[in-house]
Amino acid sequence: MTRPFNVLRRALTACAAALLAATVLGRPPAPEPPAPEQPAPPPQSPSPAAGPTEPQPAAAAQPAEPGGAVAPAAPAPAATPSHLPPLVPRRERGNLVFDNVPASDQALGARLGRYLESRQASLLDWLPDGSLLIATRFGETEQLHRVAGPMGAREQLTFYPEPVNFARAAPASGGLVYLKDQGGDENSQLYYQAADGGVRELTHGDFLHGNPVWAHDGRRVAFYGSDRDGASYDIYIADVTSGAAPRLIVGGKQGAWYPLDWSVDDGKLLVWRYLSVSEGYLYIADPASGALTPLETSGRKIGIRGAKFAPDGRGVYVLSDEDDEFVHLRLIDPVTHQTRRITPDTGWDVEDFDVSVDGHYVAYVVNHDGRSRLTLQDTQTHAEVSPPGLPEGVITRVLFDRAARRLALAVESPGSPRDVYSYDLEHQRLERWTRSEAGPLDNRALIAPELVHFATWDRVAGHPRLLSAYVYRPRNVVRCPVVIDIHGGPESQFRPGWDPFIQFLVGELGYAVVAPNVRGSSGYGKSFLALDNGELREDAVRDIGSLLVWIGAQPAFDRERISVMGASYGGYLTLASLVTYGERLRGGIDVVGISNFVAFLSGTAPYRRDLRRAEYGDERDPRTRAFLERISPLTNASRIKRPLLVVDGLNDPRVPASESEQLVWRVRAAGGEVWYLVAKDEGHGFRKKANRDAYLGTAAAFLQKLAR
Repeated sequence: MTRPFNVLRRALTACAAALLAATVLGRPPAPEPPAPEQPAPPPQSPSPAAGPTEPQPAAAAQPAEPGGAVAPAAPAPAATPSHLPPLVPRRERGNLVFDNVPASDQALGARLGRYLESRQASLLDWLPDGSLLIATRFGETEQLHRVAGPMGAREQLTFYPEPVNFARAAPASGGLVYLKDQGGDENSQLYYQAADGGVRELTHGDFLHGNPVWAHDGRRVAFYGSDRDGASYDIYIADVTSGAAPRLIVGGKQGAWYPLDWSVDDGKLLVWRYLSVSEGYLYIADPASGALTPLETSGRKIGIRGAKFAPDGRGVYVLSDEDDEFVHLRLIDPVTHQTRRITPDTGWDVEDFDVSVDGHYVAYVVNHDGRSRLTLQDTQTHAEVSPPGLPEGVITRVLFDRAARRLALAVESPGSPRDVYSYDLEHQRLERWTRSEAGPLDNRALIAPELVHFATWDRVAGHPRLLSAYVYRPRNVVRCPVVIDIHGGPESQFRPGWDPFIQFLVGELGYAVVAPNVRGSSGYGKSFLALDNGELREDAVRDIGSLLVWIGAQPAFDRERISVMGASYGGYLTLASLVTYGERLRGGIDVVGISNFVAFLSGTAPYRRDLRRAEYGDERDPRTRAFLERISPLTNASRIKRPLLVVDGLNDPRVPASESEQLVWRVRAAGGEVWYLVAKDEGHGFRKKANRDAYLGTAAAFLQKLAR
């Protein structure tokens, strides 16, 4: 796709009438090639009805009511600007294009650089010899590594310019399969790497593949792919020993299909039909014929997060919100369809689990208002224990070894990067396998966030609805500037994990960072998850208004210096906040954000469209289309009067780069100031270190300017 930088520069220096025609009439958004979202199988979606609450500011102390009902912005044509800010000359550096971005501040870059040298370790799998397979970065991108034992050296296994951070080990052969895309396009191909290091590509073409699951025989691997029509998630099986093409076993069905687990005798394959975060169905497939048998026949709409066969073959463990607001772990008998709850009612979601190969232990993780709580359950005595010594933060994976002796897990916190541990079940001992560096930082100086709850604009059972937020406060700063950091998704959640850029903003620039979980976030029950669906979309924007009320009532925060930033759906909320509450904001950062819902839904990768329509509405319906056009930031771009930084990757299959391009065009046409950063070799976010460092350096300079 050709970017209109030169056209844009000529237009901005031409007469106002010509500029208006070029921007209001515009050119159609350039279509992006089809590309996929992998709704992380089982999508970890990370609950505050039961959580503690904080005292709320009195209504009388609130500034002019931004938290009340927000009338949808009326469509307004871009007005002819009386003055256009001079543009900084466009420049290119490698695969990066800086458009109207000032030259970097070397002193600021040196301060930031200290925070960008950290690395993390992600747990992927146990290897047959008892070592661990992890992903970590030594150079530009994350690659696969083997760690032989606790605190052992990291032995690199893959060497690519593109990141490799998803892999699964074969049960006995010493081989493994992994996924790799090109330039962030998410068209991941599946590779088989044998024990001797030889690599073979199992899939080909510009199609999406994911979620490989090994059979116990170590020869066959099931996975999903969009090869058949570019839009469907079908299930294939590849025999890595034969050299034959993968065989389609589940295809031509409605919805996205994922393989989850093989039965102990490899005679059955557990598969998941995913329609949305709140609707999914489980089936048992015959690996030979592809015949499907539903796990349960009620047809009820249930949100499923994951499942696997019980080791004895007589049941299926399922994570779902069946008959409850929150996600629990249950054991289902596929013959009698009887269900037994495994986890207690905590008022929060169970987000991950694993079962030891002998069935003796179940490990499960509860998402407690964003923080993870690990529990080990003895299935024979029903005794439970929480392994001591783990950092308080976010656990991203739990996995028993093949001997049922150790449980591996990865955990990160605001004060420490993600690292891998194991828990010895017999000796009840926690062992650390990796120690990832935070860079040249003193971990003791890092800021731990405070969990707060603030009242939003509506009421529940006669009381104000309370929303949660994590607040990072700078030390010894009076009347500090504030940046609101909005997560994407929207079926996601801000979690207090390792984020060195937040630590930089707080420790070096003196910002307070407030990270809310507005309605529609996961982790707070299925009713809360649905509060922003369809025509309720603007209610989430109103939540940002209520947060502005809360920020304005905090004596330590400067209500005149509040900015907002977010990525993907968080980018949409950033833009919508600048439209609706621009007079209360200094500016915003939009990273790969949605600017026009209609263009987004018709331009996102084909295999994503129905998944996103379930959340935002179907743009093919005239009434819904009119609503989506009305609330889109692009329609109201002339109301964005505050400085804006827009960042995108040219290969983004989820939110096409045209979403950013058209917004920059329209805001500048109305006289707004926009910094624009584009990466030619990235997609939905920046994964290469040099690109990520450049983006964060630009964001740091932009926020430093806004804080003055």
